[in-house]
Amino acid sequence: MTGLLEANREFYDTLWTDARLVSPESFNTWPLVRSLVPHSRRCLEVAPGLRPRLPLEGTQFVDISVPAVAKLRARGASAMLGLVSSLPFRDGVFDLVCAFDIVEHVDDDDRALSELSRVAAPGAAFLLSVPLHPAHWSAFDDLVGHRRRYQPERLLEALAQHGFSVNQSAVYGMQPKSSRLLDLGMWFLAHRREMAMWWYNHIFMPLGVRNQKNLSLVAGMIDTDGVDEVLLVCRKETAFHHGP
Repeated sequence: MTGLLEANREFYDTLWTDARLVSPESFNTWPLVRSLVPHSRRCLEVAPGLRPRLPLEGTQFVDISVPAVAKLRARGASAMLGLVSSLPFRDGVFDLVCAFDIVEHVDDDDRALSELSRVAAPGAAFLLSVPLHPAHWSAFDDLVGHRRRYQPERLLEALAQHGFSVNQSAVYGMQPKSSRLLDLGMWFLAHRREMAMWWYNHIFMPLGVRNQKNLSLVAGMIDTDGVDEVLLVCRKETAFHHGP
């Protein structure tokens, strides 16, 4: 177990212990998800925490956080402990795979993408979100346990290496644009966690959900200049084979 994994587990265990589950229908990804789910017999979402984007019913969830898994199960979801770099499923099982805000957190993102590709059936839809541009690195990235931000060209190359083609993309994320607000929030998380979590659960998260903009999906990759985070709608290539 790496230091990064330990730090992420500690941070998110604490976060999810004091947080409420927000239903998938609350997010701007729901119209997209709703269009994909009817065509998907088996669905997987990796590392949803308490912010799942796929439906609670009929989705298999995997997360490293015990509190998150417990709260998902309490709502009737099928959830288990596990790592994105070592998924406990057979090859080609899922028709829809979802990995929001996770591969940037792991030491070996190549292995994580390999595992996500391995469990995806030929022709499966793959939803991925990641932060962009290493030059945009901030204290927020350190706080939430990021290992990297992606250069858009390198991201597309990595996906292609693992058998994924990008069909659509959109600007994504609810991170506040105000650096002062972020600094204040991080200070409270570090020094007044109970108060910070109350404000997060009762004020900031509801406001963030309410003020989401509709996803504006375009074909292929969007113009990423000035874009902090991207959502990609990918397809698993049917002719792709793992291993030698």
